[in-house]
Amino acid sequence: TVDFYINDDTAWLRKAVGWVVNIVVAIACGWFLVYGFGEQILISGNSMQPQLSARDVVLMNRITYVTRDPGRFDVVVFKREDGKKNVKRIIGLPGETVQIKEGKLLIDGKPLKAEYVSDIGYAGTASEPVHLGKDEYFLLGDNETASDDSREEKIGNIKKKEIYGEVWFVIKPWSDIGFVSD
Repeated sequence: TVDFYINDDTAWLRKAVGWVVNIVVAIACGWFLVYGFGEQILISGNSMQPQLSARDVVLMNRITYVTRDPGRFDVVVFKREDGKKNVKRIIGLPGETVQIKEGKLLIDGKPLKAEYVSDIGYAGTASEPVHLGKDEYFLLGDNETASDDSREEKIGNIKKKEIYGEVWFVIKPWSDIGFVSD
């Protein structure tokens, strides 16, 4: 018979390489999870009340829009012209026409019924029909009286490339920990 054995001189090297590989894989997995699902965003105003309030800290999912397009009622993080990150809810989708007429939100001329949309007192640029391009979204804050959103010329329609990701989880304050609903 032939006996196989591991040379004691190389056994420690194989163990060390195995440990290094395991550590590198663990770090890579951790980085992917934090980068993809765990960027913390501080909510800076009350435009998303009652869902989100000023000083809430939420987690953003960057990966979700790699596999699918943003959808109506998703709560998203986007970059404004001034470079600040902002959080709003998607109301209008690419190719649609959005208008606010007599306090009602119309999508392609039909009223949009949703718990996030009530009588809207300020129509802004949406007092006239707003036609969304093939990669544009119309965003509103849940608290329409305290929100700078797509109704404002300085923000306007948001292009898909300006959307960083979807807000999915509240981590602070402790009393509000939980998933963000669409």
